[in-house]
Amino acid sequence: MTILVAARHTAEATGDHTFSMPELETPTAVTEREKRDAQRAQLRPLVNRRPELYDEDEYSSAEYEKMMELYNGTLASIDEGEIVKSKVLEIRDNMVVLDIGFKSEGSVPLEEFKDHPDLKPGDEVEVLLEHLEDQEGSVVLSKKKADFMRVWEKIRVAYENNTAVEGTLVKKIKGGVVVDLMGVDAFLPGSQIALRRVPNIDELLGQKFEFKIIKLNKRRRNIVVSRRVILENERAGKREKLMKELEKDQVRKGVVKNITDFGAFIDLGGVDGLLHITDMSWGRISHPSELVQIGAELEVKVLDIDWTRERISLGLKQLQSYPWKDVAEKYPVGTRVTGKVVSITNYGAFIELEPGIEGLVHISEMSWTRNVRHPSKLVSIGETIEAVVLKVDPNEEKISLGMKQTEQDPWMVLPLKYPVGTRISGKVRNLTSFGAFVEIEPGIDGLIHISDMSWTKRVQHPSEVVKKGDSVDVVILNIDSENKRISLGLKQAEEDPWLRIGETYPVGTDISGTVVRLMDKGVVVDIGNDIEGFVPLSQLTTTGKAVNSPADVVYETMKLDMRVLEVDPIHRRIVLGVTNIPEDQPPRPETPSKIIPMESEHDMGYPPVDMSVIDNE
Repeated sequence: MTILVAARHTAEATGDHTFSMPELETPTAVTEREKRDAQRAQLRPLVNRRPELYDEDEYSSAEYEKMMELYNGTLASIDEGEIVKSKVLEIRDNMVVLDIGFKSEGSVPLEEFKDHPDLKPGDEVEVLLEHLEDQEGSVVLSKKKADFMRVWEKIRVAYENNTAVEGTLVKKIKGGVVVDLMGVDAFLPGSQIALRRVPNIDELLGQKFEFKIIKLNKRRRNIVVSRRVILENERAGKREKLMKELEKDQVRKGVVKNITDFGAFIDLGGVDGLLHITDMSWGRISHPSELVQIGAELEVKVLDIDWTRERISLGLKQLQSYPWKDVAEKYPVGTRVTGKVVSITNYGAFIELEPGIEGLVHISEMSWTRNVRHPSKLVSIGETIEAVVLKVDPNEEKISLGMKQTEQDPWMVLPLKYPVGTRISGKVRNLTSFGAFVEIEPGIDGLIHISDMSWTKRVQHPSEVVKKGDSVDVVILNIDSENKRISLGLKQAEEDPWLRIGETYPVGTDISGTVVRLMDKGVVVDIGNDIEGFVPLSQLTTTGKAVNSPADVVYETMKLDMRVLEVDPIHRRIVLGVTNIPEDQPPRPETPSKIIPMESEHDMGYPPVDMSVIDNE
């Protein structure tokens, strides 16, 4: 026994930790001498180290056996594949020597102790015993595998007990994120990151969260985790609590969780509510981000609760004073106001007078003189304009504004500026089937009706007399300021030839002419010099035979010899009678001439005037 103890002490003192003592192999049927020889063979390594302590003749066989039992009792009972505690004996350049209480020491690469920067001799660490002996007789140990087994065991327990584990989001991969669970990689599917889709996963990398393990496969080392499960459980608990507390018209604090084009989702503490864009401000906003930001804390009012559909409607503007209160006193009719154009439609422009109060300038109230086709021709978004309050309706939250009312109505002074009979010049701006519009001032047009274009010629279309862009001299015939109409005369700018028409075409004069229009009571003929005459049905033939329709006798462009029967300067007509129909005639048109009805005996075929068309010009 003295030799064994001394040998062990010597090994510890010299730092030689490779000492090992194989277990005794005592046959069941051996002689006393053979037994003693076997014991001596097992102790021979000790003798080689400290020969002075060994005397093979000093102890009996029974004493050797007793000493071996004592020595083997100092060795721990361990098996391969177990995690064992070890003591650091020595730290070398790239190796850590460990004592696990076995016959020989083991070593582990220093790099496996990265998590122990302050490691020193005497520290206790856990390692995995991979093999009791390798080819060199040394114990094979692994710190890394021991750590993995410990972590995996914790993960297994957490999985079986359905408990949460903490992890860090490491990197984004296809379909999800890699999570570090105590040094072991786990997979977090994208659908399990949060309750709703996360728009930017990169912002979460590096953050720590709690996860539930939803799938575990040790053989494949496959771990799938979920954060959504935890959030759903939390939400369920908070929702149950909130259902008991939340009531309509309550004012509660919440945090902006997400922003969309139509509003913002507010976390009320486990349950999200929608703050719609229309309930954010009494004023007009283009996007919710103009008023709220993600993560901001707000006070909101509960407008409506629908637990069946899990919808909570929230309001922000409802916590502010109602801007339309006393608006009639603040903006009385006739008040001149200034505002900013915030919206333009086909029918007008909306002007913001103050946040939450807007007025409409209708397209008809934009200009006294201009025919505005679209409000954008006069105003633009963001422009500041002046207007006059025309009407206020607090109940409907409407204010009617006028831009043109900020200026004097030029139509009110036109009768004074242009008395009837005034001769002016203007430019033909537009042509219609019934006349021509002439601009007499910027934005102010007057109408020359086709009946006022020529004293003598029956004008079928204004283009026969004037063209768009022509400069013409006209006479003011009438000004209707209330309805904003001006009647102009082109022929009135010249002397009336009908005053002396009887001298040019006395009764009985034989003349020739061309048929230009067929009327139901006769035909209109061109006798030259822009003068037209009328042939009644009874005067279309020389035989005296009754004629039911002018088309039975004549057609347009047909030439006739006639005699002047009557000259009427007052009604501006010449009545003719056919004396002869020349044989040489132009061909009859393929399309029969249209017969125009006459409203009176003085009607020469002018179409009636459609005043509604004039109003729209």
